[in-house]
Amino acid sequence: MDGSQPMRIARIETFADRFVGFVRVTTDSGAEGWGQMSPYNADITATITHRQVAPWSLGRDARDIGGLVAAIPEREHKFPGSYLCRAICGVETALWDLAGKVEQKPVCELLGGTRRPLRAYASSMKRDIAPRDEADRFCRLRDAHGFDAFKFRVGAECGHDVDEWPGRTESIIPEIRNRLGPDVALLADANGGFSARRAIEVGRRLEDAGVAHYEEPCLYWELDDTRAVRDALTLDVTGGEQDCYLPTWREMVGTRVVDIVQPDVCYMGGMLRTREVAALAARAGLPCTPHSANLSLVTLFTMHLLCAIDNGGKYLELSIEEADYYPWQYGLFRSDPYVVRDGHVTISGEPGWGIEIEPAWLARAGYEKSEIA
Repeated sequence: MDGSQPMRIARIETFADRFVGFVRVTTDSGAEGWGQMSPYNADITATITHRQVAPWSLGRDARDIGGLVAAIPEREHKFPGSYLCRAICGVETALWDLAGKVEQKPVCELLGGTRRPLRAYASSMKRDIAPRDEADRFCRLRDAHGFDAFKFRVGAECGHDVDEWPGRTESIIPEIRNRLGPDVALLADANGGFSARRAIEVGRRLEDAGVAHYEEPCLYWELDDTRAVRDALTLDVTGGEQDCYLPTWREMVGTRVVDIVQPDVCYMGGMLRTREVAALAARAGLPCTPHSANLSLVTLFTMHLLCAIDNGGKYLELSIEEADYYPWQYGLFRSDPYVVRDGHVTISGEPGWGIEIEPAWLARAGYEKSEIA
């Protein structure tokens, strides 16, 4: 942010339930912005925000986002893990919203980007669905919204080579391809379901079906296993959604563990740290297709990021799960920021994130406040 006069962070408020947590940052000038902590156990992350992030944020210049993001991990160096990053994300993204409102620009423009339509892939979270039913669902979405890219699940989450039920992986790959035809892009996600040996075997089935993207084939912390899968296959092996530690990212990119990096803005700790991963990948010639697996603000953050980096991947991940599966991701906003037209979504031209949190949701959420005395 430009400007010679600092705007001091005067108050940090969190509104959270178990799944989602929003953060409002207000400065001594009265300017305010909204951000989001990482989803899942967001009520725990709210406590981290007030205990370990707010003390180092209050009184600082809201314009110095980079300085704040760099300072907190050093102040909290005994706690370098995921929860600290999840909490930093709430304040960091609120500061970007605040900056956009002050400067009357969308966040992507503050980051040097330009708004544009983004091709979305319809991302299924379901494993407890029969291959035929999943194919039926994809066909309905294709016809209703124009999607031309879809992601389905193979294996079982952290499954150690045990499928969701016997034979499901072998059945769903040809079922989805045959039903959707040769011109639709297909992606598959194993969520760490396989050993390297089994992952390669499944990967060859995916290659035969023309699947282009094979996500997290092995347990994500076993980098050597994922690298072995990448070396054995010709399709793109992808991963990184769980990783928030920058030295791990340097190893992943430097030793070519994956073909496409998939940082998650909320897990990483916000826009700047995620952009650092994207830049690391760009220098190595790797594309960045971030993880954004639900319809909270993480997908909107990702949209702004993709509009501001040069090595953005082919598509945006967009959750297709309805209220019977992910009830908590609905009713968060006054209006839907994820309207799909011809398989594409577009950022609004409003300042900051361009959204309003639903007041009824805020009224139900657990509330905490930290402020300058």
